[in-house]
Amino acid sequence: MHLKIPPGNFDGYIFDLDGTLVDTMPLHYIAWRDTFQEFGLNGVLDERLFYSLGGVPATQVAAIFNDHHETDYDPAALRDTKELKFALHLASASLIGPVVDFARQVAKTRPVSVASGGPRDLVLQTLEVKGLASLFPVVVTANDVVHGKPAPDTFLLAAKRMGVSPAGCLVFEDAEFGIQAAEAASMQWVRVVTQV
Repeated sequence: MHLKIPPGNFDGYIFDLDGTLVDTMPLHYIAWRDTFQEFGLNGVLDERLFYSLGGVPATQVAAIFNDHHETDYDPAALRDTKELKFALHLASASLIGPVVDFARQVAKTRPVSVASGGPRDLVLQTLEVKGLASLFPVVVTANDVVHGKPAPDTFLLAAKRMGVSPAGCLVFEDAEFGIQAAEAASMQWVRVVTQV
């Protein structure tokens, strides 16, 4: 993987978590698929739709899947069940080496943060299990903002907590909604491509 880093100096660096620092997206899909099957979905959960929703908070993902598959399962119950299933597989997720290495390098001289659309408990658990918790003193999650990605709120709050102006931040993201959020926050970005 080659990261296309824009030229210039940045005052702070913001990293999405799932699919950017840790290769968790396939595990999230499996957890959603198994959850919907447990709730009674006939057929297979739409994998292409799932990957298009990167960065969207889990309750919204559940509602979108309900609409797409014409089911009416409780979104909060789906989310809670899915997150339990995901946590069981978390240890098997691998780090996305080039991004983690870059984060470790820049953290020596600049503030770094995680800005994720995931729920706080799962984000913190992922960082802890994968040995990244001490690297990121600032963590912003879906619990911290009213409007998640593609709104800019998550990234703007990360910049504020790092003490850096939004225009001075560089965002690392794998999902289209996250890139839209970075642009809405007037931040430059690097797309992380893990899916072939």
